Amino acid sequence: MKPSRLLLIWLALLLAIGIVLGALRALEFAVPSSLLSINWGLLLALLALVILDAIRLKRLPSPRVQRQMPGSLALGRWGEVRLEIEHDFQQPLNMQLFDHVPDGLSFENLPLSVELQPGQHSHIGYRLRPLKRGHFSFEYCEINLPSPLGLWSGKRQLNVTDNTRVYPDFARLYGGQLLAVDNWLSQLGVRQRQRRGLGLEFHQLREFREGDSLRQIDWKATARQRTPIAREYQDERDQQIIFMLDCGRHMRSQDDELSHFDHALNACLLLSYVGLRQGDAVGLSTFAGDQARYLAPIKGSSQLNVLLNSVYDLDSTQRPADYQAAVNQLLARQKRRALVVLITNLRDEDDEELLTAVKRLSQQHQVMVVSLREETLDHLRHAPVQTLPEALGYCGTVEYLNARAELHERLSAHGVPVLDVRPGELGAALVTRYLGWKRVGVL
Repeated sequence: MKPSRLLLIWLALLLAIGIVLGALRALEFAVPSSLLSINWGLLLALLALVILDAIRLKRLPSPRVQRQMPGSLALGRWGEVRLEIEHDFQQPLNMQLFDHVPDGLSFENLPLSVELQPGQHSHIGYRLRPLKRGHFSFEYCEINLPSPLGLWSGKRQLNVTDNTRVYPDFARLYGGQLLAVDNWLSQLGVRQRQRRGLGLEFHQLREFREGDSLRQIDWKATARQRTPIAREYQDERDQQIIFMLDCGRHMRSQDDELSHFDHALNACLLLSYVGLRQGDAVGLSTFAGDQARYLAPIKGSSQLNVLLNSVYDLDSTQRPADYQAAVNQLLARQKRRALVVLITNLRDEDDEELLTAVKRLSQQHQVMVVSLREETLDHLRHAPVQTLPEALGYCGTVEYLNARAELHERLSAHGVPVLDVRPGELGAALVTRYLGWKRVGVL
């Protein structure tokens, strides 16, 4: 409980009057004694009112606050929290409210001012923007109640417990906001080659159309129907995709609001969505530190929900990635041949260890290594050089990129495709490569 501005003004005014009267008496001016008595009387009356008002404030019942918030939020996107306030006050009351928002969530419009009217519930709200993924608990809500006479302000902490989960930004797709996946993928830069009926898996027989290949003609069906009949094929289904996601220190780099790890996670979910729509099974294997998780590849749209709930609280660590151990664990769990997408940020120190692990993995699976490249490197490489520090920075950048390129070439020489891409372009590049492989029968 603390004094209000009104109380401080009255105290300052009465004390100023007392000081002036005392100074005039000290200077031997004629000051009526009644003025001093009135001043002291006002001070005593104010003191009595202050005590009475403080007692009345203590006896005021606390309002009841209920927080209404979504059970899940998307990383980096604004969401709204609504607060419903119930009370038993018989007079209108202006109250200040501040919600204790957990670390990792930014907010707007706090603290809030609300006027409580007798017999009515009040509804107010503020905005939240998650800065990181995970599980967040709201425990307290703080209110400032004015006393009946306005001389005091009482701070009270109410237990209002709620929980929410922050998913990757891709979670909005699962919410149904995506109406046309093909148009959406094209907006992301995903390029699909248009081919008609030239997949690997038989789909149906139909009438021969202009543009069809003669090799598609089913001669027996043509003879029966006495009209050209063509076989139509579709991309082969029932494949398996497994993401090996590096959770080590290399993935902690950050070029914008999202880290490389968050970009990789969003790209995995994007390709999972596309793969599940294609009829493939999708799984996940993470490694490095204490973030090792495994999710067996399963088909069906419900697998996307399983993936989201498995990775929403996943984060990168400061420990290095152990590629050999990660490959050993995956080989022990995954016996059927699959497309394994290893997403990491390759450095020159990873040379021998990574090459050995990937060569062993590619003996049983189709492997693709994705190496995230910092955008800062591209900016430094193309920036004009005018000073000695800029020249040193340019030479260091070129040397580092050359070492990365050499490692990529060694992987490619052993038949392991490498996708060297900036984090923001990873999702579109992954889906483009996957759909291309599906159509030419690599998978």
